[in-house]
Amino acid sequence: MTVSFTRRAALGLASAAAMALAMPAVASDWKPQKPVEMVIMAGQGGGADRLARLFQSIIQKENLSSMPILPVNKGGGSGAEALRYLKDKEGDAHTIMATLNSYYTTPLRTDIGVDIEDYTPIARMALDTFVLWVNADSDIQTLDDYVAAVKAAGGEWKMGGTGTGQEDSLVTAMLEKEFGIKHTYVPFKGGGTVAKNLVGGHIDSTVNNPSEQMGFWQAGKSRPIAAFTADRIAVFPDVPTMTELGHEMVYTMQRSFVAPPGTPPEAVAYYTAMFEKLAESEEWQTYASEKALQTDLLTGDALQAYFLEERQRHNDILTSMGEIAGS
Repeated sequence: MTVSFTRRAALGLASAAAMALAMPAVASDWKPQKPVEMVIMAGQGGGADRLARLFQSIIQKENLSSMPILPVNKGGGSGAEALRYLKDKEGDAHTIMATLNSYYTTPLRTDIGVDIEDYTPIARMALDTFVLWVNADSDIQTLDDYVAAVKAAGGEWKMGGTGTGQEDSLVTAMLEKEFGIKHTYVPFKGGGTVAKNLVGGHIDSTVNNPSEQMGFWQAGKSRPIAAFTADRIAVFPDVPTMTELGHEMVYTMQRSFVAPPGTPPEAVAYYTAMFEKLAESEEWQTYASEKALQTDLLTGDALQAYFLEERQRHNDILTSMGEIAGS
C-alpha cells in the first residue's frame, strides 16, 4: 500500500512538473494575431511622435514583430485622450502606448478617471533631454544674456511649447521660478512645430528636446544656450549645463511603452522581448547617440516602480508651482 501510494505520488509530481515546464514554452509561443496599434500620446511631428515612428520602422526592418505595428496619434488633452483610450482597451493584447512625462502630469492635473498604476509596464527605452534654445540671429549668447532679455521684455517674451502641463511648460515654469522672470507661453500642436516657429521668428525661445531642434541647429538657424542635464550633452560639448552655471535644474523625459490594464502575461513577455532586441539594434544606438538620448533600458516591476516614483516627483513639482493642490 505504502509503496503503491508513493509511486502514484511520484508519478503525480512528475506530471505536475512536466506541466509546469511546458507552460512557459506555450506562453513564449504567443504572437499577435493582427496588427498592433501603437498609440502615441502626442501630436505629429514632435519628439514623441518621431521616436515612436522610428521604433516602428526598426521593428519592421529587423522583423521583431510577426504583425505590423501601426502608429496612431492621440495627443488630445495633453495625452488625456490616449490615456482614456488605453484604459478602455483593458485586456487587449494588440495595443501598446508610447509615453512621455504627461503620462504622470495629465492625470495629476485633471481628473480623467485613470490611475497609471493600473497600466502594464513594458519597457523604458531612453531618457530624453531638454535644452534652452534661441534663434541663431539673436544677440543672446549666454544664460545671463537670456535672463536679461526676458526681464527687459516685461512679460512679452514668447516661449514656445506644446501645451500647459506638458514637459516644456514645466521647464518654462522652473526657469520663471529660478530667475524671477515671466514668459508669454505660446502653445503649438507638437515640438516640431515649436522648432519651426523659433527659426521662423514667431517665438523668442523654446526648451525643445535636441531631436526636435537638431536639424535647425546643424543648419545654423538655432542656438543652444544651456542644457537641463546633470552632465554636458556629448553632441553639444560647448553648451554648459544649468547645474554648472549654478542652478540645480535637471529635468529629463522618459521614452517608454506601456500596455492596457490586464494585458495577458504572454503578450507582455512578447513585447518586452521585442523592445529588448530593439534596444540592441545598431540603428537605435546610433540614433540615440546623435539625438542626445540617454539609453537606459528598464522593464517589468523596476519600470513600474520608476513610474510611481516619477509620479510623486511630478506631483511635488506641480504642487510647488501652484499647478495642483498639495496632497
